[in-house]
Parts: sequence; C-alpha cells; structure tokens
Amino acid sequence: MTATSYRPATTDTPPRKRARILLWGFVAANLLTVEILFVTDGAGKHPLLTIAKFFGLHAALAMMLQLLLVARVPWLDRRIGMDRLTVWHRWLGFALLWTVVLHASFVVLGYATLYGNPLVGTFFDLAAVPASLLGVLGATIVVAIAAVSIRAIRRRLPYEWWHGIHLTLYLALVLALAHQFLEGTTFTSTTWSTLYWWGMWGLVLTALVAFRVLVPLWRNARHRFRVAAVVPESDHVASIYVTGRDLHRLPARAGQFCLWRFPDHNGWWRANPFSLSAAPDGRFLRLTVKAVGDTSARLRHVPVGSRVFVEGPYGAFTTTQRVRGSTLLIAGGVGITPIRALLEELTGPVTVLYRVRTPADAVLLDEVQALTDARGGQLHLLTGRTASHPSPFAPQRLAALVPDVGERDVYVCGPPAMTEAVLRSLRALGVPRAHIHAERFRLA
Repeated sequence: MTATSYRPATTDTPPRKRARILLWGFVAANLLTVEILFVTDGAGKHPLLTIAKFFGLHAALAMMLQLLLVARVPWLDRRIGMDRLTVWHRWLGFALLWTVVLHASFVVLGYATLYGNPLVGTFFDLAAVPASLLGVLGATIVVAIAAVSIRAIRRRLPYEWWHGIHLTLYLALVLALAHQFLEGTTFTSTTWSTLYWWGMWGLVLTALVAFRVLVPLWRNARHRFRVAAVVPESDHVASIYVTGRDLHRLPARAGQFCLWRFPDHNGWWRANPFSLSAAPDGRFLRLTVKAVGDTSARLRHVPVGSRVFVEGPYGAFTTTQRVRGSTLLIAGGVGITPIRALLEELTGPVTVLYRVRTPADAVLLDEVQALTDARGGQLHLLTGRTASHPSPFAPQRLAALVPDVGERDVYVCGPPAMTEAVLRSLRALGVPRAHIHAERFRLA
C-alpha cells in the first residue's frame, strides 16, 4: 500500500480540537436551554419539590449525554476517539448518580414536608403510584451500576459480568422515559418545549440504535467477514487475517481498531478490541493478538473459514490528526500493532521507539524495521524491565533519543503505565498538546 500524501495543517484547527469545541458547545447550548425552561416553568407544589424537579431534569440531560457519548457516532469517534469518549461517559455516570439520588431524596422530603407525613411512610406511599414506582426502579438500577463501576469493585469483576450488569442501564432508560412521560410537567406547558425535549430524546435514541445496532448488522451482512489465515508470530502471539466481500468499501484507516467476535469459536458474548496491525488494503484486515487471557489465547486456534462479526472500525489514532511534517512513534509490547499499521501511511521523517522486555518479545519487529528503513527513518529497540531506572522515557533520555521531539507529531500506544510515563515526559519537554496522540483501550 502506498503512503498517503500529507500536508501539515499549520493553520487549520486540528480535527480533535474542532470536534471537542462543537461537542461541548452542543452540551452548553442544551444545558442553557434546560435552565431557561426550568426557570420559566419549573415551580413545584413546594420549594423542595422545585429543587427535586431541578435535579430530575439534569439527571435526564446527563443520561442523554451519556448515551450520546457511547453511541459511537462516527464523526465524534474518528476525531476524539472512543477511549476519550468512554472516559467522559464514566465521569458523567457519577454525575448522573448524584443527580438521581438528590432528585429522589428531595421528592420524598418535599412530599413529607408538604403533607406532614414521616419520610418512610411517604416513600412507600409514593412507591404505590405507578409513575413514581418506575422512577424508583430506574434509580435503583443507576445506583447498582455506579456501585459496580467503582474501580476497586470493577477490577475484581470479570469483564463479561460487569458488562452484563452495565447493560441493565437500557432497562433504566426505558423506566426513566416512562417515568418522565407519566410524571413530567415542565415540558408540557408549550408546544415548543415539548417538541424540544422529546426531540432531544429522539435524536439520542436514533443515534444509539443506528450506530450501535443497525450499522454493525448492515456492515456484517454486506461484507460477510471470515478468517482467511492464522499466522503464528511467536509462542504467544498470532496474526489473524480476515477477509470478506467489498472490503475496499469499509471505511477503515491504519491506526484504528475493531471489536472482534468469533461466534463459532469463542461465542457471541465475547468481544475484544484489537487494533489493525496492517493498513487495510481492500483484501484483508489483519489483527495481531497476544495471549493475555483465555479468550485471546484461544484465537491462536480459530479455524480458517470461521465467521467473524466485526464492529467498527473505531478510533482517532490515525494520520488525520497530524499537524506536523515529521513523526515520532512510541510503542510498548503489543501496542506496536497500530504503530506498525501507521507506518504504511506516514510520509516525512519518522522515528520509532519500541519498548519490550527482551528482543524476543518484539513482535512484528522485522516488518517495523523494513517499513522504517523504506522511509529513511530510525528504529530504536528499547529493552529491559518496566521498572528499570532511569526510565528510557524520562524527559532527558527521550530528548537525547529524539532531539527535535517538540517539532514532531507523537503517537503513543502501549501499557497504561508506560503510556502515562511517556505523556508526563512529553509535557515536561513542552511538546504541544495538539502534537500528542495517545491510544488507550477503555471500553469499561
């Protein structure tokens, strides 16, 4: 595959920054709209119930935004990246938790104060009303999901268990919509406010269903992905070649990843994010897998001809993010896979830093070396233990390896600890944020 022509975007706003500005501008506009509608039509039967309505409206808005962030809208995903969108989704989830809890608390407290009844009795009286019961059930699910998403608990749960619990959020969504429809009064006073509120819900739900369900089903029906070959790269690493119909029409770029399911081998419920380890060429998609768990270990033995269900491609770790004419690529371990694919598209001066424990762990090294040499670049294989001191990515050592690091685009992909260490060093060296592109797999 020939390298993609490139002209540094020295004056244009980088795609990532432009997308963030538009996304947060959209959020701010809707937040302002909700505030205005609340002020003009948000009074309740009691001041405490007015406060409850305030938190309820913001809980609904938070849920909308949460769904939008994980709807995998291509325009956002290819500019901001699923990893960053997922982080925002997580933090917004805790905002949702507190607004839901405060909404429910002020509802009970407000009615108890209004009618002079005890809190416990008021709670059970409200739970006997269908609209309120739906809200209680939805709030309970939100609290349960937030509890299992706490890092200390999340790390002890198998991903499949956590994911299954997390999917109950869709049940909470249905309950919340029914609760709003039966109970809500703020957006019924004018036709415009009603159209706005339910139009927003329609927009978010349409995006979610379209890009999480319909597009993947359509692409898999169109391309009919199958395993074409399985090639061992080392004792613990193998490359899987996937073919299909009309692959030249799949909008995939070097540096992106897909969610891969092998239903005849690992079952439908197991999906793993693996980067493309070669730039798409219209004939094959290649993923290179290291055996770090039962699911990935079994892929070494997936039969040729097996069906593959592919979701994606996803990710903003591509050459469209470039703002400079020269590039530094930094990889750790199996994080070399998207770096190796990017090498096929890059033009201009390029340097590769490849961090592994031993030379034997450097998978795809021959390919990376050949691609680097073909571009007149430099490859530095950095070996040693992860906790070695001084770190090869300490600011002074990084600057010694790549003296003009501040004038390059820097792409980083590797284990979380290594990635964070590199990012700290780049900041210490004064590398502009717009030059730094890091890939983190954060689906949970």
